[in-house]
Order: sequence, then C-alpha cells, then structure tokens
Amino acid sequence: MSTSIIIADDHPLILKGLNDFLLEKQFNVIASAKNGKEAFTLINAHKPDIAILDIQMPIFTGLQVAEKCKDANLDTKIIIITFEKSEEIYNKAKSLGIYGYILKEFAIAELEICIANVLREQNYFSPELIEYIEIKETPEELKSLTVTEMKVLKLIAQNETGVMMADSMNISVRTVEKHKSNIIKKLNLNHKQNSLIIWVKENEEHIL
Repeated sequence: MSTSIIIADDHPLILKGLNDFLLEKQFNVIASAKNGKEAFTLINAHKPDIAILDIQMPIFTGLQVAEKCKDANLDTKIIIITFEKSEEIYNKAKSLGIYGYILKEFAIAELEICIANVLREQNYFSPELIEYIEIKETPEELKSLTVTEMKVLKLIAQNETGVMMADSMNISVRTVEKHKSNIIKKLNLNHKQNSLIIWVKENEEHIL
C-alpha cells in the first residue's frame, strides 16, 4: 500500500508542482489544502502517513498545524517546507517533533530522500539549513581570532602541550604562550590557570 500524503501550500503553482512530483513518484496524494485550517481539517479527517506543509500559510501556519496535530495525538508525520533559514523555526520544529524541514529551493531534490527517512522513523533536515545554523551559532569571539590563533585552539582541544604545539607549528614555546595570551584577551577570559583549556572544552564543537 503506497504512502498516503496530504499537501498544503497557499501558492497554487508550488502546490501543483508538489502534487505532480509526488504522483510521478507513485505516492498517494489524497488531498491538498490552500491554508492551514483546511490542512488540519484534512489531516484530522484522513489521518495520512505524512503531511507536507508550507510554513507561511493563511489562518494557521505550518507550525501551528503541527502543534494542533501534536495536541490531537495524531500519528501523521509532518514535513515542513519553507524558504526560511531560521534557527528559531528549526528549534520550534524540533520541539514539536516535526520529522522533516526542507528548504523550498531544494524541495524537488530532497523531498523523496526526506520521505524515505521519515518512513524509517528518521528525521531529515536540509543540509543547507544545518550548515547555516552551525555557521550562525559560531561564538562571535572566535570570529576575531587569526588563523594561527585558531590553530592553537585546535591543538589545545587535541590536548597538546605548549612544547608539542611549538614543535608541530615550528615556533618557539614563548611564541605559543604569546598566542595563548592574545587569545585569552580576545575571548575576555581571566588569566587564571586553565581558563583557556576550560573554554576550549566547552566550545569544542566550534573549534575542531
């Protein structure tokens, strides 16, 4: 039995494009909606496997529809499509248990992969979105560091000592310490022992 899907978008051309693409891929598109209220009514009535919703729709947004589905304990898995690269929307989508978040400019390329993931109970978020959010989340202080200073931070994160760093960077231990001192100033850390190591460990994902 093919996967049952409801689609919703207030742009007729996008709605038609989605519908045609899904039918071509042998999915069972059982209904389509032009606004969030229609979408929720259809999901509640038909209880499809998947609902593909635009975020910005009249009456209810895609996220509001997802919230209503969650409150009603509906099993339909929600995929949202949008032009917006938004950390706030991404976090809201995750908190609502939304299975997929696809950027519209990649919808045709990614939709089939997304649906395949969702049917395996796996989340799918557009790689472009994840990359954007990860770049955006980089601490501001790191942006002020030079390439060499970032290299020092990486080596600290890899547990290298001052002597090991001097050796691998082909500089003196004194120069390594000078770099560390500059980094501490730029990161607004105190000069207590290990303050830099602690900061590096807390922000490791942005450094390595």
